[in-house]
Amino acid sequence: MRILSAAAMVVLLTVPAYAQMSTPNINLMPELQSKSPEEKEQDAIREKAYKDSLRKIPDAKTSSDPWGTVRSTEAPKAAAPAKKSKTGSSSQ
Repeated sequence: MRILSAAAMVVLLTVPAYAQMSTPNINLMPELQSKSPEEKEQDAIREKAYKDSLRKIPDAKTSSDPWGTVRSTEAPKAAAPAKKSKTGSSSQ
């Protein structure tokens, strides 16, 4: 029984390694090709249009805080000092 469980463990540990090795060599990052002058010009036009569109976005002048009107702008008041007990002794 021990031999059977040991063989099963060996098989279970080697299956993932075998699956990784049996995949074909796929290059997920192809080599970068140089661009033609026309492609470079088109990229420059696209980049300029993108930057121009970013300049057209207006600046946010108001706060987008939905709870801004609920919160008070004053600092919280300090807690009142502890009162003495009626017997006059302090509990420490």
